[in-house]
Amino acid sequence: MSNTESHPTETLCGTAAGGPPPPGIEVITPRDVPLGRPRAMRVRRTLPQRARTLIGAWCFADHYGPDDVTASGGMRVPPHPHTGLQTVSWLFSGEIEHRDSHGVHAFVRPGELNLMTGGSGICHSEVSTPRTTTLHGVQLWVALPEEHRDTGRDFQHHAPAPVVLDGGEARVFLGTLAGDTSPVRTFTPLLGAELTLHPGAGVTLDVDPGFEHGVLVDSGDVLLAGTPLKPAELGYAAPGRTTLTLTNRAAEPARLVLLGGPPFPEEIVMWWNFIGRSHEEIVRAREDWTKGSRFGEVQGYDGAPLPAPELPNAPLKPRGRVR
Repeated sequence: MSNTESHPTETLCGTAAGGPPPPGIEVITPRDVPLGRPRAMRVRRTLPQRARTLIGAWCFADHYGPDDVTASGGMRVPPHPHTGLQTVSWLFSGEIEHRDSHGVHAFVRPGELNLMTGGSGICHSEVSTPRTTTLHGVQLWVALPEEHRDTGRDFQHHAPAPVVLDGGEARVFLGTLAGDTSPVRTFTPLLGAELTLHPGAGVTLDVDPGFEHGVLVDSGDVLLAGTPLKPAELGYAAPGRTTLTLTNRAAEPARLVLLGGPPFPEEIVMWWNFIGRSHEEIVRAREDWTKGSRFGEVQGYDGAPLPAPELPNAPLKPRGRVR
């Protein structure tokens, strides 16, 4: 998915209802962003924010749907470029056709991970299929560390089996949780899982104390370590915890996406669909995309590639994690 905000408006972290969260817990509220057309599907973006750029190496989180594609037109994102990152596509409902300049033609389906590595440069298109009636899911990005950010193009697919929890279920698409480990390769330690909590149930998960964690709520009346989270909010838990306790206070099942990783030690420059380390590097990536070099071509997409927006007047500044 393309980042349609070339220079996003940033908001501060929110606070939980009834008072501020306890130490080490934050509540990040989303902002609405259109996907770039007059009749555009809108997404709810929780990362990046001014107050928090990264959770581990996770640097971008869009949450969308349930979206009636007959009203919105669904998803139609023309070929667009990426550098210095991996894209993580995860659906709850619907289907998306993916094509990229690595020669991959694949489909994103509910409960199945598609992970694309951009590295030094890739481009891809994303289009919801004609058989999709409701589109609902998340699009996530992972920043690549310095030693691997110019790696070659790659694509991985994985359909994790459900893991039964006491009070719910998990599908672990990256990393290790609840005794299950994803085979998908990453360049930094990461955790990514879809969790379903039964009505009125609480789940306590063993987690790596070296990780910081994010809990993105899709549905349910959820508590993270006793802190309320509304649907579309992202709860943040600082490193140091050996367990995470999640509670669903609703009479219906709750669905969450759990993200994690060790604090990312590097500062990044993130603009449009590029991640670099300096303003000059972003300028070169934009020029290469405009000239039609470096990123390759997407075969089979009927339409023109997405033009790059204009760069802001002020130089782009590196940003890192909150310390």
